[in-house]
Amino acid sequence: MGTAQQRVVDLLASGRPTWSFEFFPPRTDEGEQTLWGAIRELEPLQPTFVDVTYGAGGSTRGRTLSVVRRIVEETSLTVVAHLTCVAASREEIIATIDELAQAGVRNVLALRGDPPGGPRDAWVPHDGGLAHADELVALLRERWDFCVGVAAFPEGHPESPDVDSDVRYLVKKCEAGADFAITQFFFDAADYFRLVQATRAAGCDVPIIPGVMPVTNVGQIERFAQLSGAAFPPDLARRLHAVEDDAEAVRDIGVEVATELCRKLLAGGAPGLHFYTLNRSTATREIYARLHAG
Repeated sequence: MGTAQQRVVDLLASGRPTWSFEFFPPRTDEGEQTLWGAIRELEPLQPTFVDVTYGAGGSTRGRTLSVVRRIVEETSLTVVAHLTCVAASREEIIATIDELAQAGVRNVLALRGDPPGGPRDAWVPHDGGLAHADELVALLRERWDFCVGVAAFPEGHPESPDVDSDVRYLVKKCEAGADFAITQFFFDAADYFRLVQATRAAGCDVPIIPGVMPVTNVGQIERFAQLSGAAFPPDLARRLHAVEDDAEAVRDIGVEVATELCRKLLAGGAPGLHFYTLNRSTATREIYARLHAG
């Protein structure tokens, strides 16, 4: 099957809200089946693009490339491949970039990435590698023609001393050549709009796509929030813990809350929505259906 890959920045320029879904490379045969089940169930929604993560500590390089190639070759989807600076020399990163180009990929999300030991470990650049995401953006601009995205953090990166510093880091990545940004997930639309306003005030006008993670598992989302630095609203935590033994009730609340967040984001002028699917499709499809029902 396969179709010609489009550039995300061109798709954003249409002025219509974008719809995008994130997947991660599976580690098992069962995980592979779950991933491709989700991709096939979400493909009919005709998302603007999908993206595939690189794995903690750069641990899934081969699997990421395999999934990305298969999406390019076997689906109608435009794909964004994650790329990090973790555990790789400049030469190894260049080799990966070449492989992505040869696979027909036209979009890359350039990230520093988490340390191999996890996001709470101290960041130590690889010997002969890159230290920051803006260096990776600049490298991608040297001799390739990728559309380049970067990460943004509405509540600040866990390692940033303050939100203002984080805005400066985002602007630096844009100055290095980034075309768009996707945010870490968050629960309060006001945090997203503050980030956008501060970034615009600093002279950066790249589209910033908000990231949304529907709650489908209470413990899991709380762990993710703790690791990412996202504030987990106490009132939402109370609602979820009251029904945490009922998976369907948890998902219903998660879908309701995420749908309301999405409505606020679109009403406020967000250029689109990016869903962290966790390789599942049900909650994302339910939110999509509610938003398109009016």
